[in-house]
Amino acid sequence: MALPALDPTSTDVTGRHVLVLPEDVGADEVETLAASRFPRAVWETTSGVTPPRPAGGARGLRQTVAPPGALRLSRHSVLQGPFTLDRPATSALGVPASAALAYVMHAPVERGTPPWPGGGDRDGLGRAFPAGLPVRDEERVVRWLVDVARRLGGAVRVAPAADQAPAVLVPDPSAAVDLTVWTDIWLEPDAALTVMRQAVPRAYLNLPDGRWNGPPQGTGLQAVPGAEVINAEQRHALHVAADQRDIAALTDPEPMQGYGALVDLDLDGMIALEVTGETALPPVIAGIPWAERGAVGYTVRWEPEDLADLESERPSLNLRVARGRATPLVIAITRAVHKAVGGEITDMMGFVVDPADL
Repeated sequence: MALPALDPTSTDVTGRHVLVLPEDVGADEVETLAASRFPRAVWETTSGVTPPRPAGGARGLRQTVAPPGALRLSRHSVLQGPFTLDRPATSALGVPASAALAYVMHAPVERGTPPWPGGGDRDGLGRAFPAGLPVRDEERVVRWLVDVARRLGGAVRVAPAADQAPAVLVPDPSAAVDLTVWTDIWLEPDAALTVMRQAVPRAYLNLPDGRWNGPPQGTGLQAVPGAEVINAEQRHALHVAADQRDIAALTDPEPMQGYGALVDLDLDGMIALEVTGETALPPVIAGIPWAERGAVGYTVRWEPEDLADLESERPSLNLRVARGRATPLVIAITRAVHKAVGGEITDMMGFVVDPADL
């Protein structure tokens, strides 16, 4: 059975968010990304494609059109599709001509306050929703649609408000630079630095030195005006208690909760390896048996010199050039960390990345 064609003039399409994707993206890929964000995502109706069956007479092969599939993401939201797109349909929607498949999002319209003026708009949501940003379920599904478009090289046609034209969001896949390795293995700082230097030899640890020379000379010898008056014996007891606390902290320090290592890229910014123990995990990681009680996250993050440019929907050429030079280093560090500790890799959208694809 052939896939149904999308009618861009249908009221079921014009008033809803539409995800468009290249021709080679299968419905199973969309399902996988849905389950990564919505653990209970399930096909309520599937849309299969089978070869056309022979028919007699001059008609030859008879093509039967399958009904669109329905992928439930949440109690309120269902993604319907895939539909096919022809050139007139892409033109009517205003989406890139390379789009060949479409999914229509059936979700509630839930809007909050307008975007903060002057703030970053990396995904273009402020431009698409100037009167009020999506909240609750609509926010969750809209952000997921944008992330899917970024991961799979697609676009999102946002449902228009009553007084505005529809907006089209075309997120840049190359902007998804940051990667995280999730594992149950904790590397001490020196060991992590050794691993990181296998990819970038000039990496260095960024740790607090823990040095403190004590209070200024003369502190504690005289009472502050208005403070409770204590005698010499009480003052001595306080100093003894403070010394005991300091000794205990030095001899039995609290376990390290996190640390970082850096690579200075000069004009291209810097790359940070951030290591933390996490209990709030992406849904796709939380379902793994070894992560039931939390996991160690090794996030490799690129940060340019101009953070405002980074949060722009269409960053400058200088930032894109710097990003292009930094991305191979981020990938190399991620490979080295994954080789050392194993586990799973996710991108900055929280989707799983196959190490073979890096």
